[in-house]
Amino acid sequence: MGKKSIIVLLSVVPFIFMLAAIPFVNRVQPIIFGLPFLAFWLFFGMLITPLCTFTIYKLQKSERSAE
Repeated sequence: MGKKSIIVLLSVVPFIFMLAAIPFVNRVQPIIFGLPFLAFWLFFGMLITPLCTFTIYKLQKSERSAE
């Protein structure tokens, strides 16, 4: 898998995680760390999104330095 396809995949993951999956995870049970499942899902999404963005930044930076 090339760098460009990894970048595209990492760009799509936060969108799917925060918007497309919401109808499927919109429930109260189970309670995780004292949070309803939807609140935990959104909190976890807030952690995943910057990680994806940082990884995209590092991949693009290494791609530019190779040129």
